[in-house]
Amino acid sequence: MRILGVDPGLDACGYGAIQIDGTGAVSLVEAGLIRTRKTDSLADRLAIVARELKRLILQHRPDVLAVEDLYSYYKTPKPSILMGHVRGVVLGTAASLELSVSSYLPTRVKRATVGRGHASKEQIARMVQMRLNLPATRVRADVTDALAVALCHADHLPGRVAAEGVPA
Repeated sequence: MRILGVDPGLDACGYGAIQIDGTGAVSLVEAGLIRTRKTDSLADRLAIVARELKRLILQHRPDVLAVEDLYSYYKTPKPSILMGHVRGVVLGTAASLELSVSSYLPTRVKRATVGRGHASKEQIARMVQMRLNLPATRVRADVTDALAVALCHADHLPGRVAAEGVPA
């Protein structure tokens, strides 16, 4: 099974494709960022995300797309609103290609990755690196977050055991 995880962001939208083989072993296929320019209009930036995500889906042919649910801070709603626009593009692009989507709360992703729902970005990055045997080089949080969402989905597949050792 192939899973494409997406961390919606307007400046940098993280993505990570993982593969689960017949033995249940998980490996990295590809991960990176879809970048947009702040000088472009919102509509143009969303179009770039849609175009690049479509290209990734057609290239990697995932069985499912995993994405994080929205969260919002009342004191600073604008980033959440912008992320909501990107998340809408992600969901719409997946739907237009008839790709199923699974959505997870941020605390559930953190719990599946690190074992606790309020883990730091650094803890998430370290566990993603360990689980996928990635080199210890610094990887952007947008990318490790996308991979964490993909790993969370993998851990919740029937018959798999979650990272913290609890049946999914």
